[in-house]
Amino acid sequence: MDEDEFQALTLKPSTSGVAAPPPPLPSVLPVAPPIAPLPIAPIPPPIAPIPPPIAPIPQPPPSALLRVLATNAGGGAASDSDREGSLPPRPASADDYEVSEESRLARERHEKAVQELLMKRRAFALAVPTNDVAVRARLRRLGEPITLFGEREMERRDRLREIMLRLDNEGQLARLLKAHEEEQQATTAPIEDEGPQLYPFYTEGHPDLLSARMRIAKYSLGRAAARLERARRRRNDPDEDEDAEAMEIVSQARELELAYSEIGDDRPLTGCSFSRDGSFLATCAWSGITKVWSMPLVSKHASFKGHTERATDVVFSPVDDLLATASADRTAKLWKPDGTFLKSFDGHLDRLGRIDFHPMGMHLGTASFDKTWRLWDINTGTELLLQEGHSRSVYAICFHPDGSLAASCGLDALIRVWDIRTGRSILALEGHVKPVLGICFSPNGYRLASGGEDNACRIWDLRKRKCEYTIPAHSKLISQVKYEPQEGYFLATSSYDTKAMVWSAQDFKPIKTLSGHESKVCGLDVTADGQHIATVAHDRTIKIWSCKSESKQKAMDID
Repeated sequence: MDEDEFQALTLKPSTSGVAAPPPPLPSVLPVAPPIAPLPIAPIPPPIAPIPPPIAPIPQPPPSALLRVLATNAGGGAASDSDREGSLPPRPASADDYEVSEESRLARERHEKAVQELLMKRRAFALAVPTNDVAVRARLRRLGEPITLFGEREMERRDRLREIMLRLDNEGQLARLLKAHEEEQQATTAPIEDEGPQLYPFYTEGHPDLLSARMRIAKYSLGRAAARLERARRRRNDPDEDEDAEAMEIVSQARELELAYSEIGDDRPLTGCSFSRDGSFLATCAWSGITKVWSMPLVSKHASFKGHTERATDVVFSPVDDLLATASADRTAKLWKPDGTFLKSFDGHLDRLGRIDFHPMGMHLGTASFDKTWRLWDINTGTELLLQEGHSRSVYAICFHPDGSLAASCGLDALIRVWDIRTGRSILALEGHVKPVLGICFSPNGYRLASGGEDNACRIWDLRKRKCEYTIPAHSKLISQVKYEPQEGYFLATSSYDTKAMVWSAQDFKPIKTLSGHESKVCGLDVTADGQHIATVAHDRTIKIWSCKSESKQKAMDID
């Protein structure tokens, strides 16, 4: 069968009602002609990415998104009529958007700056007096201090402006108007001509202070005259050899050795002091207990406690056997050696540091962390003098052997020398770079030794008003400095490096190292004859260092 017959059979319809069977497929299928390859179009260059819009598209707030999801979930099959009859969408408010923490802080800073600017404008718009006398009068009428320590005229006027602005903001206009009316009445009142008004440039003290200063002046002048006369006599006497005597005392100090060691308390010890004749030794501790020991065997004589906080210092009177104690409870107390309580000196606003008796024995000086030192009358217990002058806490105080001067030191790294007879600060010794914790006058009257947290002991010449020598004494802070009381031929220092050192007062070379404590050495004292040194430490022990040649020592002339 050829190809024409096959097509005629397939296209001719069947005349009968029965469908004709399909024709048999040919054994060989026709071969299709080859398909021409499609031309390959060149690949276009990559299209540059479309830049994002300048302003980001705002995202719907979370609350609106939640509403849409809820609507789709609850009424997904709602008709168009339902949608048309529904309420219109609520416009987005500021509450629908979350404010970041940075934006909130920036807004608060902006509002605060605006408020401060407005307050400054209002403050400068207030009518503040320019005359310092009027400023003081306005402060007095407002019930404020008329002046502060170290405050100048412009600073006082600025303080008045701030007070007036504060009162205006608090709605206390009546108080301001009343003060202004009083000023107007004072200026309009007739002024009687009484001549020029003279105002004192000092703060008037108590009459007891005046009488005390007169007694101190008489006492100090006599002592100074006797000291100078003795120095002239020794210089002009051919039999006197100060250098040989100093060498002998230094050689004796070189033989100091540990004689006694005793447990002084259950808590760390903070201070010690010998009585004037060396028969008693007093110690104080963190427990607030003060103990008196009989010398030289260091046997307990009395024990008493009158402080509620730790005791910071103890000192014997130079004229009798009375002793005074200082404490962190802001009080100092006077005792007899048997423990009988005599007086309490109250008035400081913070804890006390070191204390010292005036050489006359009638007054007590106390140093406190309230930035002041005070002078007390031990007979009446009254406060004679409250002395400011330090910018930070005052730690120690000591008196000149003549009784005319007092030296104070503290955490401001400054040493101030005061004339007690006039109340003036005559010297400010700068040189320490850290707090000064110990000071002591030399018996010769013109040297002052100091030690502090810079690990150095400085020797000051009061005549030249400068540091004469700096001793690199210890590896840790120096807690106390003491001269040999009779001639001042050597001085001793105690330190937190568990040692005490003895130094020559002539060339400032080390004489003896007193090693034996196991913890910080907090205090020391030297007997009047220079033969014994007592040290106390945080290891709760008392150690007595004595000279070997004590029995062979010659008695020194005492005028």
